Amino acid sequence: MPVSGSALSVSRLVALLKEVVEENFVQVLVEGEISNFATPASGHHYFTLKDQGAQLRAVMFRTQNRLLPYRPENGMQVVCSGRVSVYSQRGEIQLVVETMEPLGAGSLQVAFEQLKARLSAEGLFAAERKRPLPAFPRTIGVVTSATGAAIHDILNVLKRRAAGVRVLLFPVRVQGEGAAAEIAGAIAALNRQGQADVLIVGRGGGSLEDLWAFNEEPVARAIHASRIPVISAVGHEVDFTIADFVADLRAPTPSAAAELVVKSRLELEGHLDHLVMRLAGQMQGRLGLLRERVDGLARRLRSPRQELARMDQRWLELERRLRQAMAGGLRERGLRLGAAAARLDALSPLRTLNRGYAIVFDEKTGAAVRDSASLVPGGRLRIRLARGQLRARVEEIEP
Repeated sequence: MPVSGSALSVSRLVALLKEVVEENFVQVLVEGEISNFATPASGHHYFTLKDQGAQLRAVMFRTQNRLLPYRPENGMQVVCSGRVSVYSQRGEIQLVVETMEPLGAGSLQVAFEQLKARLSAEGLFAAERKRPLPAFPRTIGVVTSATGAAIHDILNVLKRRAAGVRVLLFPVRVQGEGAAAEIAGAIAALNRQGQADVLIVGRGGGSLEDLWAFNEEPVARAIHASRIPVISAVGHEVDFTIADFVADLRAPTPSAAAELVVKSRLELEGHLDHLVMRLAGQMQGRLGLLRERVDGLARRLRSPRQELARMDQRWLELERRLRQAMAGGLRERGLRLGAAAARLDALSPLRTLNRGYAIVFDEKTGAAVRDSASLVPGGRLRIRLARGQLRARVEEIEP
């Protein structure tokens, strides 16, 4: 059926659709599952949002996605905020995403789990790389806020338990933008100075957002690269950060970190007494075990003369069994040989000759004569009897 009126160009139709869509869907919230996720060299995120009934192409430009604390992945359930647009070159509807939040866990928690998994795969959390703390540190480096409660708690514990220990404070911001870079720089600087025997890196408690600087990759890399053993003391006992997993030792609080890094004389004496008692007990147990093993070996030890007598008896028994086996084998083979000889004798041509028969050979060919037609008059024959043989000449041939 012909269409009345003038026809629209493809570009005009797509432009009209673009105008309708973009004017009516300026801000939307869309929930779905990420698939076909890709980030080309441009830095933009391209992916598809889908559910059980439909799917929608989506893009998150670099200016927005660089603010994400985590990396989107295929299969992740998310809620995206943005506007709906029409991509003219392909005539496709797409969602231009401005913000993205994972369903369930928050974006910071997702970023925490992603970084934790990646650094763990690289071996930054490996137990074999963690170093013991020095037994008697003389200088303790502390990376924390100069005005926070953490430094006061650390100094109070050190004053009470280890007077005379030198504290080298490197003040940093412990939250907010740029805090992670300051903390990482302080750890590197203390390593370059080389004066501290051990480092305490931490702060007091707070929310996940407050502690986030200790969950950032630069801090984890700086702790991993430190030549000086590091104690992580971030937050309260229930708080865990990436720094805790990378550090050589985690302390539940800054005060606990100070208690771990130094030990009072009474504690050391008590520890030594305990070690002496453990050593004595282990030595007694070891000696008792060795004594039991010696007694057992003595009970199993045999005289060489008894062993030789046993071996001689064994040799006589083996010789007797060998002789019996050989005698039995000879008897069996003798019976088998006699039976075979009897069968051979029954089949022997000599037995037939003894009954009066003879074997005739053509003396020229040496073959046995079976047919008179193979002979000629005057031919020479050799005749084998049961006893002896004779020679003859053919006089006449009868068929």
